[in-house]
Amino acid sequence: MSSSPVPVPVLRTVQVLGGASGGAHVRSLATGLAARGVRVTVCGPVETEGEYDFTGAGARFTPDAVSALRAACFEADVVHAHGVRAGMRAALALRGRRVPLVVSWHGGGPGSGRLSLLLERHVARAAAIVLGASSAQVDLARLRGARDARLAAVAVPAAAGPSGSSRASDATDHGKVRAELGAVERPLLIAVGSLVPRRGYSVLLDAAREWRNLDPMPLLVIAGEGPMRAELARRIHAERLPVRLLGQRRDAARLLAVADVAVLPSRWEARSPLAQEALRMGVPLVATAVGGVPELVGAAGVLVPYGDAGVLAAAVAGLLADPARRGELAVAGRAQALTWPSEDDTVAQVLSVYDELTSRRR
Repeated sequence: MSSSPVPVPVLRTVQVLGGASGGAHVRSLATGLAARGVRVTVCGPVETEGEYDFTGAGARFTPDAVSALRAACFEADVVHAHGVRAGMRAALALRGRRVPLVVSWHGGGPGSGRLSLLLERHVARAAAIVLGASSAQVDLARLRGARDARLAAVAVPAAAGPSGSSRASDATDHGKVRAELGAVERPLLIAVGSLVPRRGYSVLLDAAREWRNLDPMPLLVIAGEGPMRAELARRIHAERLPVRLLGQRRDAARLLAVADVAVLPSRWEARSPLAQEALRMGVPLVATAVGGVPELVGAAGVLVPYGDAGVLAAAVAGLLADPARRGELAVAGRAQALTWPSEDDTVAQVLSVYDELTSRRR
């Protein structure tokens, strides 16, 4: 008499979002995990479902109310929080339960102030494994007391923008986009990211003052939204800076593809999506040498110290005056992008972490 095969239990995971940050990565992760037979629940702010369509990726979505989070975690084999605040909420929801917690640190750097330090310590110690998007974040997690901290690069989803040798779909689209932005016969610079202090936009506006002396005067466009918008807008108007605030743009990759130079002036970055998209498209990049940026970019971009507007302005002006150097960086950027892990690589690494943790429980 033959015995029936023992059914393999389905792995159940809850992905916890603390806000919109990390949403694209979680969407990519949910798609890959669901395709591999994992039962995925995403718990986050209601608006993130509208923006990233987690259910369309094969996951179940539930709002991030405390009761809903606790109920979702009750059924999970592994809970994976994205960001320190999401990690804190997940740790509280799991209190008294033996469900392993994974926390990904792929956003900003170390917080400032005693409260931020305490939060980082609590989350680092509560996690079974901390995954850092850069070596700098892995080091930070260990410093905060993480039992197990590992490097886990976050791939920018392929749909985020064009790749390969094409800088835009065609010459007509290229000209149309630049015309819409007001950069037909002048250089176009672009920065992308939320309007928050760590992005370094105040320093970027200081640099823009010096670009007024260039002929033709470049136009800087900033795609993003946030609490600093009013302050930046006042400066742009009062100082007559060649800068446009575009607000939140779903077509940021399309704008990036027609730029002459991408600028990343941040005080801290782990694995910057802007840097990844710029290099993959062959857009020359000037970025601050902070956090995980040097590790990510290598020699394929121009790196400058944070907070020095004069050096930043000179680096950008130098590239605008040197088409050959921009061409070299375009080639180097695409080559550097080929060394990064793919979305499939990222999903495979995360799934191996889940398997390791569930095997320990069994």
